Amino acid sequence: MLSDRPRKVVLLSPPYEGKVFGPPLGVLSLAAAIREQGFLPVIIDGATTSNFLDAVIHEVVDAFVFGVSVLTGPMIHDAIAASRAVRRARPDLPIIFGGWHPTLTTAQTLREDFVDVVVRHQGERTLMEILQRQLKGSSLDLVPGCWFKRNGEIVANADRPATPLSALPSPAYDLVDFEAYAHVTGGRKLPYATSIGCPYACNYCTDMVFYNRRFNPLEVSGVVDEVVELVRTLQLDEIALVDSNFLVDTHRVLAIARGFAESKVKFKWTFQASTDLLCRISDEDVRLLAASGVSHIGFGTESASPDVLRKMNKAHQKIGDMFEAARKCRNAGIRVTYNLIFGYPGEEEQHRRETLRVMGEIAERFDNVTFSPNLFTPYPGVPIWPELIEAGLREPQSLEEWASVGLGQTELPWLDDKDGMALQRGMSYFLLANQLGKTARKSRSAAGRTGMRLLQRPLHWRLKHHFFNFPIELWVSMAKHWLVMRRSLLTGDPLGRELREVH
Repeated sequence: MLSDRPRKVVLLSPPYEGKVFGPPLGVLSLAAAIREQGFLPVIIDGATTSNFLDAVIHEVVDAFVFGVSVLTGPMIHDAIAASRAVRRARPDLPIIFGGWHPTLTTAQTLREDFVDVVVRHQGERTLMEILQRQLKGSSLDLVPGCWFKRNGEIVANADRPATPLSALPSPAYDLVDFEAYAHVTGGRKLPYATSIGCPYACNYCTDMVFYNRRFNPLEVSGVVDEVVELVRTLQLDEIALVDSNFLVDTHRVLAIARGFAESKVKFKWTFQASTDLLCRISDEDVRLLAASGVSHIGFGTESASPDVLRKMNKAHQKIGDMFEAARKCRNAGIRVTYNLIFGYPGEEEQHRRETLRVMGEIAERFDNVTFSPNLFTPYPGVPIWPELIEAGLREPQSLEEWASVGLGQTELPWLDDKDGMALQRGMSYFLLANQLGKTARKSRSAAGRTGMRLLQRPLHWRLKHHFFNFPIELWVSMAKHWLVMRRSLLTGDPLGRELREVH
């Protein structure tokens, strides 16, 4: 009988490089959806489970399905290792891949002998239907939103239309061990999505491919009620909104902020957006954001060269908005991070000089601004992909090869060694200036703050004049271990490894 079959579904989120923000939101959403259909989700997060491979093998002994959610980059290594181990232990067990990378490289992912099915795009409804078919022993023909293999051949079903977030159950937060995450993150934090998708069409962005430029929001009242209740019951300190562009609907945003403020529940919250949208709201509105708990905003500024912004299809990004957004947030007491992309195809030295000059000026004028400079990372399936291949980029030929595509780790054929070194030093000076500014803000001594500001001046001069010879400050900073590679757009905190190759 169907009811006698096991219904355990093991869902793995492999470990990843960088700072842990909290539990894997996408996997929690999948778990909530399939639980409503009578399945038993078991979540294993490699970010907090040091022996996650052992945990996977233990759980799949009596499992019905094993699922993996994966992003492009190093976490693919562990996804492969886990899947191969499961295949050896349970050759009969269906293995389903989903998430950003399998969606963007579906056929290539399915060619791996340890992958049976790929769930594309938004996965909750698709996974529910797959499990029901598997339970009945039926084929996956015509199940929208998935591709699968039959007798070694790939069967490509049509994509599934997007499901409104309001029609899905809330993520299964009750399955989370928040104490484990508090131990790793140093606080009680939770990622939360009030919307998915962004209407802009930046041609390097995987988001526009994954969500097809459709903005899919939750209702304001539901967001306010749920977030406030989560903060209260889970004793959270911070909510990190992971919306692609939170400020798309500014009226909705301000209503959420008012709801948080009127709840009288105190917590910090952060989000990411574009500067043009922040500039559409008044100074008073930005102060409302701060009063409701907003402590940090990450902005995808990417470049201060109009030519490069046009190449990126970011006509909405104006240089003046970068200054205005910094001013509005400084006056409200909100920290901001400006993300920068260097090494974009078609970018030339004068474009980089312009970006460094503008950002150096912003750094001098606004002490609430830090920067996250990164080397352009080519992710699969983005609109600019054909141009990248034509420019000489080598496309990874297997799932395993994609594991080496980390942030800023890809060799760009249009960037020679000299330009690469100048870029590295420019990014390093940005980060050193940021760290000195952060130290100055935290200093309780007026003399200490003044000293740090004085140390920043030669760094700002270097950035404005693009002079990176004899990088004495970088050598000293590395000796002091002050310099970090990049910062988080969500929180402004250091993310990754220390930057060592700055000589």
